[in-house]
Amino acid sequence: MPDPAVFVPHFHWDREWYEPFQVFRHRLVTALDTVLETAEADPDFRFTVDGQMAAVEDYLEMRPEHRDRLAALVREGRLAVGPWLILLDEFLCSGETIVRNLQMGWAAAERLGGAMPVGYLPDMFGHIAQMPQILARAGIAHAALWRGVPGTVDGHAFRWRAPDGSEVRTEFLFDGYDNGLDVLLVPDRIRGALAEYAGMTAGRWGGDPVLAMSGTDHNAPDPRLVDWLRQASSEERPITVATLDEYIREHVRDPATAVVTGELRSHVRGNILPGVLSVRLGLKQRMALAERTVDHAERMNALWSTRDETNFLALAWHKIIESTAHDSVVGSGTDETCDQVAARLAEATQTARAVRDTALAEPAARVPGDAHLAANPLPVPRTALVEVDVVAAPEGSTLVATTADGAVHPVQPVSQAPTVLSDERLDAAQLERVLRRIHRRELFGLLIDRCELTPNSLVFHLAEVPAGPFDLMTLRGEVAAAAAAHPGQWRVRTLAQPRATALAAVPVPACGLAAFRVAPVPDTPARHGDAAPLPVPAPATATADSLSNGLVGVRVAADGTLTVTGADGTVLTGVGRLVDGGDRGDSYNYAPPAHDVPVSEPAQVDVEQVESGPLRARLRVTRVYDWPEALAAGDRDRRSGRTVPTHVDMLVEVRAGEPFVRISTAFLNRSADHRLRLHVPLPRPVTTSASAGQFAVTERGLTAEGGWGEYPIPTFPASSFVAAGPATVLLDHSAEYELVDDGRELAVTLLRAIGSISVNIHPLRDEPAASEIPAPGAQELGMRIENRFAVLPSATGWRGANAVALAEEFRADVLVTRGTAPGGGQLPPDTAGVRVDGPDVQVSSIRRVGDPDHGPGTEVRLAALRDTPSTVRVTGAFTEAVTVDLLGRPIAAEPVRDGLELALGPWEIRTVVLR
Repeated sequence: MPDPAVFVPHFHWDREWYEPFQVFRHRLVTALDTVLETAEADPDFRFTVDGQMAAVEDYLEMRPEHRDRLAALVREGRLAVGPWLILLDEFLCSGETIVRNLQMGWAAAERLGGAMPVGYLPDMFGHIAQMPQILARAGIAHAALWRGVPGTVDGHAFRWRAPDGSEVRTEFLFDGYDNGLDVLLVPDRIRGALAEYAGMTAGRWGGDPVLAMSGTDHNAPDPRLVDWLRQASSEERPITVATLDEYIREHVRDPATAVVTGELRSHVRGNILPGVLSVRLGLKQRMALAERTVDHAERMNALWSTRDETNFLALAWHKIIESTAHDSVVGSGTDETCDQVAARLAEATQTARAVRDTALAEPAARVPGDAHLAANPLPVPRTALVEVDVVAAPEGSTLVATTADGAVHPVQPVSQAPTVLSDERLDAAQLERVLRRIHRRELFGLLIDRCELTPNSLVFHLAEVPAGPFDLMTLRGEVAAAAAAHPGQWRVRTLAQPRATALAAVPVPACGLAAFRVAPVPDTPARHGDAAPLPVPAPATATADSLSNGLVGVRVAADGTLTVTGADGTVLTGVGRLVDGGDRGDSYNYAPPAHDVPVSEPAQVDVEQVESGPLRARLRVTRVYDWPEALAAGDRDRRSGRTVPTHVDMLVEVRAGEPFVRISTAFLNRSADHRLRLHVPLPRPVTTSASAGQFAVTERGLTAEGGWGEYPIPTFPASSFVAAGPATVLLDHSAEYELVDDGRELAVTLLRAIGSISVNIHPLRDEPAASEIPAPGAQELGMRIENRFAVLPSATGWRGANAVALAEEFRADVLVTRGTAPGGGQLPPDTAGVRVDGPDVQVSSIRRVGDPDHGPGTEVRLAALRDTPSTVRVTGAFTEAVTVDLLGRPIAAEPVRDGLELALGPWEIRTVVLR
């Protein structure tokens, strides 16, 4: 029998990397021009456009006149496009972003004639555990990838299984996505080279044809490729040119019996470049902020707005997804590339913020101007702490918060603003210049409440919500007359109403709204009448070196570390120890200097009480470290003997009712070539860790599988939390962590500062990951480095500690806006939105959707983050529910009886549309 071979012409297109986006796009347009011309000249030519529609969209923006030509090739099956919008880094964005990436890519490909039904993931730096379920729930049965596959796979395909049991047949590009290029190096020797390659890899193919991926980065195939292959084809080894989809669908017979479950992060067949998890911290933080803002914007728009903001929300999502590209958010590009990514994420955040704020403005119009509206983005009721600017309490009175039901809630004053905004002396002839500062009624960002005009004195009284009318034209006339009658020096003062920043405890319904008013009441026994203020549950307290709220306690040690004690008696000692070491690596891989001397002891420690409760108590721990300023000149295996003093502020906080301690760190980075990690020592050694992200909680050991050319450092990604034994760390953004000292400590990276995209000689990687291009911005010199997280102690681990729900509460603050109705009016009643009750359930999306047949609805996406079945109950203002797949296609109607009850399997992702 003949031994066939299938060549798949393609390119891999990094949208931005060692050149910025527009430079790469210029090359892209030339490359796709060549592809179109080649395909139209030769009916046997096929081309696979890298599995990402971004390349097609970027091309058509410059060549809109070629859309019909391109679509014709897609419809004929000669040009394979999609299914992704962009080839992403799967670990540095949320699971919801991955779903939207697939949805937007699929829809864009459908508009051109149809998406390639293959989850093509050729160059990602490892793969998430739930990718098979994401693909399967979009109706995609096949994947194709390279990096991260474990050494147990010895064929060219395997069954990739998600934690829920979903599977996709996966083509293993074991020699990379360019394995066919070596065969094509000498066109007139293709037949012999192919025979040699087939012989070398025969054990992998079984009875299937050799797959020769014929393409590389940023280049179109040679237009003569098909002619070369026709000449090389023979009866003994016939050669076919196909798309990747055609190869899998028409030429492969092996059903793939090897099964791999969960994430793919092995180094055995390719570098997974784990250092990208921690380089350029700011991009990871901006990604998390953009994702969170657009998520909240969708929820507010779906539940509380009459406006359809689909186009703005789609724009925000598009910019986020563009930024997830595996050479974008990872930070492995040049400084100008990373600046563009940061700007794009900022645009996404700004767009989403506008939608969110506009949505909240509608219900805020029913709230008096001297009150506030709290909006809860989470589908569970909660009592949240909200900071608001209010009228300060005069002496002999106390601030309280009152809600629409008449209940009174505690308030903690935080700070008081100055009342004298200006005090000037000037000549009467200059008074008109002062009046020009006034814009209708606004002065210095506030509104004029009243004016006092007496001989040689003018006093403006400003307020957030003025009490009576104000006429600027009348004031101009009165001031002109007074100036003429009383020449000479005048005193002009601008006084603000006494204002304070206050922290209020406000109950808010699930995905709901609650209006509240913070105002002073006299300090008398009967000041509240029948509505006595609610007691503070588990009040937060502080001493000079400790914090407590009855659920968690914190004590600061002499070295500035923390002893954290949980409600069950679990004690974590040494929390917050900082360890700074050298890094002679690059954006792709960490590498310690051979003669590294880590710095872990501070030269000075100061502790300051910031807030004493009862709602929030805070201490500020300031530690001064002497860190080497860089690697030694001329010797990358040592750190410089010159050090710079660095002040690291650690704000430690407990809140009433929370079983965890919040920790924020901040410092001005003055050192280069180093890695800083925060350590959480464990009471006893552990052998595993677990981290939450992308619809799963993934368990990992103390080591990673090596075998290629990359030393397998066991640094791993985490998104919403990471847990090791009795310690769970809640995260604000994606982060890198490692179990160190044989499982005795959990280390979370706060900063990795390096100066090159790649280095040619790397002690922990055999081959360069890119060219040795300087990236001075990745040193973060002169930047203020801030991190925010929380430590949750519990002997029962992350499951018993309810970490899934607490991580969501930690990340998702209640939104607050001031009312815009006339002040002094009645507060509108609380209003609930969608509520979801169930154990370890994550709600990744609530948004408005439209259907031409069934009308508008509210889509809710849930994920069960547990390894046992569970029942989830969804309640709200709906009478119909339909389960849909991840592309929005209906699967089954669900019975609705006083709410919706869903039986979720272990780790199941479920999407329902409520109407």
